[in-house]
Amino acid sequence: MEIFILCLLGLVQGLCEFLPISSSGHLVLLSQLFGVEDSLFVSIVLHVATLLAVLVVFRKDILFMLKHPLSPQSMDIIIATTPTCIIVLILMPIVDASFGGGYLAFSFIVSACLLLSSQNFIKKKAFQGTFTYKNALIMGIAQGLAVFPGISRSGTTLCAGLLSGGERKQCAEFSFLMSVPIIILSMLMELIKIFLGGQTVVVEPIGMILSFLIAFFVGIISIKVMLKLTERANFKWFSLYLFALAVITICVI
Repeated sequence: MEIFILCLLGLVQGLCEFLPISSSGHLVLLSQLFGVEDSLFVSIVLHVATLLAVLVVFRKDILFMLKHPLSPQSMDIIIATTPTCIIVLILMPIVDASFGGGYLAFSFIVSACLLLSSQNFIKKKAFQGTFTYKNALIMGIAQGLAVFPGISRSGTTLCAGLLSGGERKQCAEFSFLMSVPIIILSMLMELIKIFLGGQTVVVEPIGMILSFLIAFFVGIISIKVMLKLTERANFKWFSLYLFALAVITICVI
Protein backbone atom coordinates (compact mmCIF):
# COMPACT_ATOMS: atom_id res chain seq x y z
CA MET A 1 0.00 0.00 0.00
CA GLU A 2 1.11 3.55 -0.63
CA ILE A 3 2.17 5.66 2.32
CA PHE A 4 -0.75 8.04 1.81
CA ILE A 5 -3.31 5.22 1.96
CA LEU A 6 -1.71 3.73 5.08
CA CYS A 7 -1.76 7.12 6.82
CA LEU A 8 -5.40 7.57 5.81
CA LEU A 9 -6.26 4.16 7.29
CA GLY A 10 -4.46 5.10 10.51
CA LEU A 11 -6.43 8.35 10.75
CA VAL A 12 -9.75 6.57 10.11
CA GLN A 13 -8.97 3.87 12.68
CA GLY A 14 -7.88 6.33 15.36
CA LEU A 15 -10.90 8.58 14.89
CA CYS A 16 -13.65 6.08 14.24
CA GLU A 17 -12.69 3.34 16.70
CA PHE A 18 -13.60 5.57 19.64
CA LEU A 19 -15.93 8.23 18.23
CA PRO A 20 -19.46 6.86 17.68
CA ILE A 21 -19.23 6.69 13.89
CA SER A 22 -17.99 3.09 13.20
CA SER A 23 -14.43 2.41 12.09
CA SER A 24 -15.40 -0.78 10.21
CA GLY A 25 -18.14 1.09 8.35
CA HIS A 26 -15.72 3.80 7.26
CA LEU A 27 -13.16 1.26 6.12
CA VAL A 28 -15.76 -0.59 4.02
CA LEU A 29 -16.88 2.71 2.47
CA LEU A 30 -13.25 3.70 1.90
CA SER A 31 -12.56 0.45 0.08
CA GLN A 32 -15.53 1.13 -2.21
CA LEU A 33 -14.53 4.74 -2.91
CA PHE A 34 -10.82 4.27 -3.49
CA GLY A 35 -10.50 0.58 -4.25
CA VAL A 36 -8.46 -0.02 -1.08
CA GLU A 37 -8.17 -3.70 -0.29
CA ASP A 38 -8.34 -4.71 3.35
CA SER A 39 -5.06 -6.17 4.63
CA LEU A 40 -5.26 -8.37 7.71
CA PHE A 41 -1.73 -7.41 8.72
CA VAL A 42 -2.52 -3.70 8.47
CA SER A 43 -5.70 -4.31 10.47
CA ILE A 44 -3.70 -6.04 13.22
CA VAL A 45 -1.16 -3.21 13.42
CA LEU A 46 -3.89 -0.59 13.66
CA HIS A 47 -5.74 -2.62 16.29
CA VAL A 48 -2.54 -2.69 18.34
CA ALA A 49 -2.29 1.09 18.03
CA THR A 50 -5.84 1.71 19.25
CA LEU A 51 -5.43 -0.89 21.98
CA LEU A 52 -2.37 0.97 23.25
CA ALA A 53 -4.37 4.21 23.18
CA VAL A 54 -6.92 2.69 25.58
CA LEU A 55 -4.17 1.25 27.78
CA VAL A 56 -2.49 4.65 28.06
CA VAL A 57 -5.64 6.64 28.87
CA PHE A 58 -7.02 4.07 31.32
CA ARG A 59 -3.74 2.70 32.64
CA LYS A 60 -4.70 3.20 36.31
CA ASP A 61 -8.03 1.40 35.93
CA ILE A 62 -6.46 -1.48 33.99
CA LEU A 63 -3.62 -1.91 36.49
CA PHE A 64 -6.15 -1.98 39.32
CA MET A 65 -8.17 -4.71 37.60
CA LEU A 66 -5.05 -6.77 36.91
CA LYS A 67 -4.10 -6.55 40.58
CA HIS A 68 -7.67 -7.26 41.72
CA PRO A 69 -9.14 -9.78 39.25
CA LEU A 70 -12.16 -10.43 41.48
CA SER A 71 -13.04 -6.77 42.00
CA PRO A 72 -16.45 -5.44 40.85
CA GLN A 73 -14.73 -3.61 37.98
CA SER A 74 -13.09 -6.82 36.73
CA MET A 75 -16.36 -8.72 37.04
CA ASP A 76 -18.09 -6.03 34.97
CA ILE A 77 -15.62 -6.69 32.14
CA ILE A 78 -16.20 -10.45 32.33
CA ILE A 79 -19.99 -9.99 32.41
CA ALA A 80 -19.84 -7.71 29.37
CA THR A 81 -17.37 -9.77 27.33
CA THR A 82 -19.19 -13.11 27.70
CA PRO A 83 -22.41 -12.20 25.81
CA THR A 84 -20.37 -10.29 23.24
CA CYS A 85 -18.36 -13.40 22.33
CA ILE A 86 -21.46 -15.62 22.21
CA ILE A 87 -23.38 -13.21 19.96
CA VAL A 88 -20.41 -12.65 17.61
CA LEU A 89 -19.90 -16.40 17.17
CA ILE A 90 -23.59 -16.87 16.36
CA LEU A 91 -23.71 -13.96 13.92
CA MET A 92 -20.32 -14.57 12.29
CA PRO A 93 -21.63 -16.00 8.97
CA ILE A 94 -23.98 -13.01 8.53
CA VAL A 95 -21.30 -10.55 9.59
CA ASP A 96 -18.80 -11.84 7.02
CA ALA A 97 -21.38 -11.29 4.26
CA SER A 98 -22.21 -7.78 5.52
CA PHE A 99 -18.67 -6.54 4.78
CA GLY A 100 -19.67 -6.37 1.12
CA GLY A 101 -21.40 -3.11 2.03
CA GLY A 102 -24.98 -4.07 1.14
CA TYR A 103 -26.41 -2.99 4.50
CA LEU A 104 -23.93 -0.23 5.27
CA ALA A 105 -26.29 2.73 4.78
CA PHE A 106 -28.93 1.10 6.99
CA SER A 107 -26.30 0.47 9.69
CA PHE A 108 -25.20 4.12 9.65
CA ILE A 109 -28.84 5.17 10.10
CA VAL A 110 -29.24 2.76 13.04
CA SER A 111 -26.20 4.29 14.75
CA ALA A 112 -27.51 7.82 14.13
CA CYS A 113 -30.92 6.99 15.59
CA LEU A 114 -29.37 5.37 18.66
CA LEU A 115 -27.30 8.48 19.36
CA LEU A 116 -30.28 10.79 19.00
CA SER A 117 -32.52 8.67 21.20
CA SER A 118 -29.95 8.37 23.99
CA GLN A 119 -29.21 12.11 23.89
CA ASN A 120 -32.89 13.01 24.23
CA PHE A 121 -33.37 10.41 26.97
CA ILE A 122 -30.55 11.52 29.24
CA LYS A 123 -31.34 15.21 28.79
CA LYS A 124 -34.88 14.59 30.03
CA LYS A 125 -33.75 12.28 32.84
CA ALA A 126 -33.10 14.25 36.03
CA PHE A 127 -31.23 11.48 37.86
CA GLN A 128 -28.46 9.23 36.67
CA GLY A 129 -28.03 6.04 38.70
CA THR A 130 -24.85 4.17 39.55
CA PHE A 131 -23.23 1.62 37.24
CA THR A 132 -24.39 -1.95 37.94
CA TYR A 133 -23.87 -5.50 36.64
CA LYS A 134 -27.12 -5.04 34.69
CA ASN A 135 -25.61 -2.10 32.81
CA ALA A 136 -22.47 -4.15 32.06
CA LEU A 137 -24.56 -7.05 30.74
CA ILE A 138 -26.69 -4.82 28.51
CA MET A 139 -23.60 -3.05 27.17
CA GLY A 140 -22.01 -6.44 26.47
CA ILE A 141 -25.05 -7.55 24.47
CA ALA A 142 -24.99 -4.24 22.58
CA GLN A 143 -21.30 -4.72 21.81
CA GLY A 144 -22.05 -8.11 20.26
CA LEU A 145 -24.79 -6.67 18.07
CA ALA A 146 -22.49 -3.81 16.98
CA VAL A 147 -20.22 -6.22 15.12
CA PHE A 148 -21.79 -5.22 11.78
CA PRO A 149 -19.90 -2.54 9.77
CA GLY A 150 -21.62 0.82 10.10
CA ILE A 151 -22.95 0.15 13.60
CA SER A 152 -20.58 1.91 15.96
CA ARG A 153 -19.25 -0.24 18.81
CA SER A 154 -18.47 2.72 21.05
CA GLY A 155 -21.71 4.51 20.21
CA THR A 156 -23.92 1.44 20.62
CA THR A 157 -22.41 0.38 23.94
CA LEU A 158 -22.53 3.91 25.32
CA CYS A 159 -26.18 4.34 24.28
CA ALA A 160 -27.06 0.96 25.79
CA GLY A 161 -25.46 1.95 29.09
CA LEU A 162 -27.20 5.32 29.21
CA LEU A 163 -30.62 3.99 28.17
CA SER A 164 -30.36 1.27 30.83
CA GLY A 165 -29.92 3.95 33.49
CA GLY A 166 -26.15 4.01 33.93
CA GLU A 167 -24.25 7.10 35.02
CA ARG A 168 -22.79 9.06 32.09
CA LYS A 169 -19.11 9.13 32.97
CA GLN A 170 -19.02 5.52 34.14
CA CYS A 171 -20.80 4.31 31.00
CA ALA A 172 -18.36 6.21 28.77
CA GLU A 173 -15.29 4.91 30.60
CA PHE A 174 -16.62 1.35 30.68
CA SER A 175 -17.39 1.50 26.95
CA PHE A 176 -13.68 2.03 26.29
CA LEU A 177 -12.46 -0.43 28.92
CA MET A 178 -14.70 -3.22 27.65
CA SER A 179 -13.13 -2.81 24.20
CA VAL A 180 -9.75 -4.11 25.44
CA PRO A 181 -10.55 -7.86 25.51
CA ILE A 182 -12.55 -7.55 22.27
CA ILE A 183 -9.70 -5.81 20.44
CA ILE A 184 -7.30 -8.50 21.68
CA LEU A 185 -9.63 -11.30 20.54
CA SER A 186 -10.09 -9.61 17.16
CA MET A 187 -6.33 -9.44 16.68
CA LEU A 188 -5.97 -13.12 17.57
CA MET A 189 -8.65 -14.08 15.04
CA GLU A 190 -6.93 -12.04 12.34
CA LEU A 191 -3.56 -13.65 13.16
CA ILE A 192 -5.16 -17.09 12.87
CA LYS A 193 -6.58 -16.15 9.46
CA ILE A 194 -3.11 -15.09 8.29
CA PHE A 195 -1.47 -18.32 9.45
CA LEU A 196 -4.25 -20.61 8.18
CA GLY A 197 -4.43 -18.78 4.87
CA GLY A 198 -0.67 -18.89 4.39
CA GLN A 199 -0.68 -15.24 3.41
CA THR A 200 2.54 -13.47 2.50
CA VAL A 201 2.87 -10.21 4.42
CA VAL A 202 4.27 -7.37 2.32
CA VAL A 203 4.52 -4.03 4.08
CA GLU A 204 5.76 -0.51 3.51
CA PRO A 205 7.84 0.04 6.71
CA ILE A 206 7.67 3.84 6.78
CA GLY A 207 3.98 3.84 5.91
CA MET A 208 3.17 1.29 8.60
CA ILE A 209 5.08 3.22 11.26
CA LEU A 210 3.34 6.47 10.34
CA SER A 211 -0.05 4.73 10.20
CA PHE A 212 0.53 3.19 13.64
CA LEU A 213 1.56 6.50 15.20
CA ILE A 214 -1.38 8.35 13.66
CA ALA A 215 -3.87 5.74 14.88
CA PHE A 216 -2.30 5.77 18.37
CA PHE A 217 -2.20 9.54 18.95
CA VAL A 218 -5.51 10.26 17.21
CA GLY A 219 -7.04 7.42 19.25
CA ILE A 220 -5.96 9.04 22.52
CA ILE A 221 -7.45 12.38 21.42
CA SER A 222 -10.68 10.68 20.30
CA ILE A 223 -11.13 8.96 23.67
CA LYS A 224 -10.69 12.22 25.58
CA VAL A 225 -13.03 14.09 23.25
CA MET A 226 -15.70 11.41 23.60
CA LEU A 227 -15.48 11.47 27.40
CA LYS A 228 -16.07 15.24 27.37
CA LEU A 229 -18.97 14.99 24.92
CA THR A 230 -20.64 12.30 27.01
CA GLU A 231 -20.65 14.59 30.04
CA ARG A 232 -22.53 17.16 27.95
CA ALA A 233 -24.75 14.56 26.25
CA ASN A 234 -23.96 16.18 22.91
CA PHE A 235 -24.21 13.59 20.12
CA LYS A 236 -26.34 15.43 17.57
CA TRP A 237 -23.45 16.34 15.26
CA PHE A 238 -22.37 12.70 15.09
CA SER A 239 -25.97 11.76 14.27
CA LEU A 240 -26.17 14.32 11.46
CA TYR A 241 -22.82 13.13 10.13
CA LEU A 242 -24.02 9.52 10.08
CA PHE A 243 -27.26 10.43 8.30
CA ALA A 244 -25.22 12.29 5.67
CA LEU A 245 -22.84 9.35 5.41
CA ALA A 246 -25.79 7.02 4.84
CA VAL A 247 -26.88 9.14 1.88
CA ILE A 248 -23.34 9.09 0.45
CA THR A 249 -23.19 5.33 0.93
CA ILE A 250 -26.46 4.83 -0.98
CA CYS A 251 -25.02 6.82 -3.88
CA VAL A 252 -21.67 5.01 -3.89
CA ILE A 253 -22.53 1.36 -3.14
